[in-house]
Amino acid sequence: MIKDNNLIIGSGVLGAYLAKVLIKKKKNVIVTSRTRTFSNYRKLKIFKNIKVEKLDINKKNNIKKILKKYLPENIFYFAGQSFLPKSYELRKETINSHYVGTKNFIDVLKKTKMKPNFFKANSGYIFKPINGRISISNKFSKNQNPYVVAQQKTFKLLKKSRTKGFKTFNLVFLSVESFLRKKEFFVKKVCINAKNRKKILVGNLDTYRDYSFAEEIAEAVYLVSKIKPLDIILSTGKGISGKDILKIAYNLNNLDYKKFYNIDKKFIRKDDIKYFIGHTDNHEILKKKFNFKFKIHGKKLIKKIFHNT
Repeated sequence: MIKDNNLIIGSGVLGAYLAKVLIKKKKNVIVTSRTRTFSNYRKLKIFKNIKVEKLDINKKNNIKKILKKYLPENIFYFAGQSFLPKSYELRKETINSHYVGTKNFIDVLKKTKMKPNFFKANSGYIFKPINGRISISNKFSKNQNPYVVAQQKTFKLLKKSRTKGFKTFNLVFLSVESFLRKKEFFVKKVCINAKNRKKILVGNLDTYRDYSFAEEIAEAVYLVSKIKPLDIILSTGKGISGKDILKIAYNLNNLDYKKFYNIDKKFIRKDDIKYFIGHTDNHEILKKKFNFKFKIHGKKLIKKIFHNT
């Protein structure tokens, strides 16, 4: 492996922020994408600081070629269809982009006898909450959404690979927000409408979620890369309701949120869970080793998204 070579799979939001962190640390960053769309990197003004490669994660020969070319010390697999509501419609793409792509990488690493650090982004929705809290020791959710099922299979694959000597990490995130997110994401959607003084259609506003800021998550991922392989949940451990998000966002434009929303049943999920928040002990190891803690959540997070949208 070549020290300081970091391979990021996928050109999404979190990968872009991670690349920004790595570049500041004087690391080499190679980013792959099937479509060669790197708009997030351009928006963060770091595109000139990365190397880009086209990669089809469904083709093992393509993976082998990239790995042999760069011999990365770290591989961050951040590819994958990430919009939960579209998972049934995009079932095949969801499964291929999460499970099949990851398995292809592990198979190639096994065949070439390479052992870089391998990090896979997973969703907290793979777990069943206990008293509204998500912990790495929780049982898997029984949700049959293709997005959840694919990530559960991936999680188990990497856990098993670790017992065979591979340096695999399961990184579990809850809701990661950024002004780079697409307008369909709830916080971004709310902030856009509040800023433009427009009404918004919403679902259940009485659910509480754990929203993290992508830039802080990226910093946490970098710190995880400095410790031994493990499974870890990275989130603020703080919850905020949909109603409070609306209240904060519209108040930033001196508006009464109560006059600017209507409930639309199509946004209400039958299996919605009221509290879905990361346990506060999830990233205790980062606090002990690096004195790291999440600082951006709640009102501070909404203000960041609002002012940069």
